[in-house]
Amino acid sequence: MNTQVWIAILVGLAAVMDDLWRRHIANWIPAAALAGGFGWQIGTAGWPGALSAALGTAAGFAVFLIFFLLGGMGGGDVKLMAGFGALLGPGRLLEAALWTAGVGGILAVCAIGWKALRTRMRGGPGAEELSPEDKDRAASIPYAPAIALGVWLSLVTKS
Repeated sequence: MNTQVWIAILVGLAAVMDDLWRRHIANWIPAAALAGGFGWQIGTAGWPGALSAALGTAAGFAVFLIFFLLGGMGGGDVKLMAGFGALLGPGRLLEAALWTAGVGGILAVCAIGWKALRTRMRGGPGAEELSPEDKDRAASIPYAPAIALGVWLSLVTKS
């Protein structure tokens, strides 16, 4: 495994753990992806690598911006994909975004099924017992796992 893969693994694991436990991605995580991405790109390709990292960052930001603006995704997810864009470059980033969308769809179906099963086993919705913060948390689906898996799959499948 090369340095690019290790950066993706470490940043992805940090993002997944943070998003699952806190339902929030700390700013240092996408910043680490951005710094690691620029460092790796410049280290392997020089100034053309810096351009690739910059274009990947812009593509990663743009890919999820519309979902953020529509309220379906958090800002941490957008920043994480931008950070991974620096690491992957624009071409590989678009492939990772497609993998992410597929994985995200599967995870969303699983999360909805799990919530329905839990509700059925409890004998009712039980939403009246939840605070507004807990209701928001229960309604949200952490997306960092889908992003990390999408990025990892794009690296594993590269030719």
